Amino acid sequence: MTGFFLTLEGADGSGKTTQAGLLAAWLRTAGYPLVTAREPGSTVIGERVRALVHDPAHTEIYARTEVLLYSAARAQLVEEVIRPALAAGNIVLCDRYYDSTYAYQGYGRGLSLAALRAITEFATGGLRPDLTLYLDVAPEVGLRRRQQRGGEYNRLDREALDFHERVRAGYLALAAAEPERWVRVDAAGPVEAVQAQLQAVLQARLAGWSLASSEGGTG
Repeated sequence: MTGFFLTLEGADGSGKTTQAGLLAAWLRTAGYPLVTAREPGSTVIGERVRALVHDPAHTEIYARTEVLLYSAARAQLVEEVIRPALAAGNIVLCDRYYDSTYAYQGYGRGLSLAALRAITEFATGGLRPDLTLYLDVAPEVGLRRRQQRGGEYNRLDREALDFHERVRAGYLALAAAEPERWVRVDAAGPVEAVQAQLQAVLQARLAGWSLASSEGGTG
């Protein structure tokens, strides 16, 4: 049985991490075999990279350094967690993946998308998600939520509004380029309403995955 690789993407304050937790609980209750992960993180190396690259004190980090740190954590996550879980037939739900690099460091920071794709191909060995759910919210709304809710307010959150506007434009461009993989969900509404949309999309996709897996196909 081949696993199913699901990623959640969204700007800061989109509610992505909250929605990931709710989706995970729903999937487990439904009886699906599930492994969850986050980027950067979910490995010892990844969590150390996360602490370093998100620390607001590290204003000296250059954009190319940032990319390589994120990519190193991603390479470790793919080999240590994601590939083994997929090989065992699990659904893998990952809070962010390489599309975050394209949106933040590509569109946000203006680095070459071609270069980022080459680095990503090397780091992931070409592993691509089966489905990417994009939680879309206006940058000013997302940032206000982050400040009001407290918790982690990292180095990227502190960037100017125009940076976050470029990130959102990048996400929309990425989604438009791969409509078969991406599904955009309006994340401006109540948590429960957003979750209902996500569950509806995922339920439809997993029905096809379960059928293909039971027939010996690929997910």
